[in-house]
Amino acid sequence: MTSNAQSNYRWYILTLAIATNIFAIAAPISCMPVLFKEISDDLGLSLVQIGTIWGIGPLAGAFTSLVGGMIIDRYGTKRILSIACLLAGVVGAMRGLSGGFTGLAVTSFFFGFLFAVTALGTHKTAREYFPGRQLAVATGVLSAGIGGGLTLGSMVSATILSPLLGSWKYVLFLYGAISVIIGFLWVLSRIEPSRIKTEISTGAVPFRQVLSRVVRVREVWLIALTRFCFWGCHYGVNGYLPLYLRGIGWPAAGADGALAALSIAGTIAVIPLTFLYSRLESKKVLLLLPLILTIIAVSSLLVVDNVLVWPLVILLGIFRDGFIAILLIRVMEAKEIGVVYAATALGITQSLGNLSAFISPPLGNSLASIAPNLPFACWAALAAMALVLSCFIRDK
Repeated sequence: MTSNAQSNYRWYILTLAIATNIFAIAAPISCMPVLFKEISDDLGLSLVQIGTIWGIGPLAGAFTSLVGGMIIDRYGTKRILSIACLLAGVVGAMRGLSGGFTGLAVTSFFFGFLFAVTALGTHKTAREYFPGRQLAVATGVLSAGIGGGLTLGSMVSATILSPLLGSWKYVLFLYGAISVIIGFLWVLSRIEPSRIKTEISTGAVPFRQVLSRVVRVREVWLIALTRFCFWGCHYGVNGYLPLYLRGIGWPAAGADGALAALSIAGTIAVIPLTFLYSRLESKKVLLLLPLILTIIAVSSLLVVDNVLVWPLVILLGIFRDGFIAILLIRVMEAKEIGVVYAATALGITQSLGNLSAFISPPLGNSLASIAPNLPFACWAALAAMALVLSCFIRDK
């Protein structure tokens, strides 16, 4: 492939990666909180069981992300994305066959294995095809795709798709079918750029050496722990917010709309934030400010239950996707990582983020038995811990 054709082809790859983030990762995840009321009525689930279902997929991702990243680095992004999207479509659809808590928990667990690997693969495509400052913008666009998928799933799954298709089960079948189609598109795509293929082949080392190299990078662990706290906060809020608002008397459309507004804000803001990151000499402000505002927004939900919820969730959403994207960029830009070890390093950070997403929802939801608003105190505390950790990430 000529350099010009390769340059043009990268835009197709970016588009396919965005579609993957929207339809194979984000929408099949974000549809669950707005469908939980229907699912719980159908399957007889308790609030803690719902929190467990919401967190069990990320638990699987915590186990598979590190290994998945190493496999992507070793065997190539295209190959692994093809397999992951196909299997994620099948397993994601199988969630709709569940007849109770156990079935839904098991299928959600295995779905978590696959969407974690898929997310690592799409972000590594940015590192492969977009060098230098372009990496920040490409990562921002991919993160906007995730935000767009989260918005789409929360807006249409319960209020449009479920009534149209007849059940929450068919909504999951639909998302699964789309993911399978995307998997076939990855099968038909071309391999990684020749410069990346060469770098991988010359730098390929045994898994043990890859892991040994990456785990010694202090910056990776600081970013991973920051992501653990930050994503635990957001994942808990995302899963609980629609249920909480309905429980205090909000109509279903308003409760689901608040979660959609959070996702829309993140989708709109992520590209400007990552572009700003690429231009700033000092990056520290974009590590600290999002966390400070997150703490303020989540803490305020403890005492606000009226129309002021809207600006709070928008404020919360503005920095959600952008801050995660910035953490991803920081990992991939680390001089000790490079292109060859990018997915492995991302796997470490994603593993801890997924682990917190498993722990946070049932932990926070369990506090609702004391007071319906008390879970937000738990998640605000996690954001505060992220703020402390981010102070130790070096400025660039």
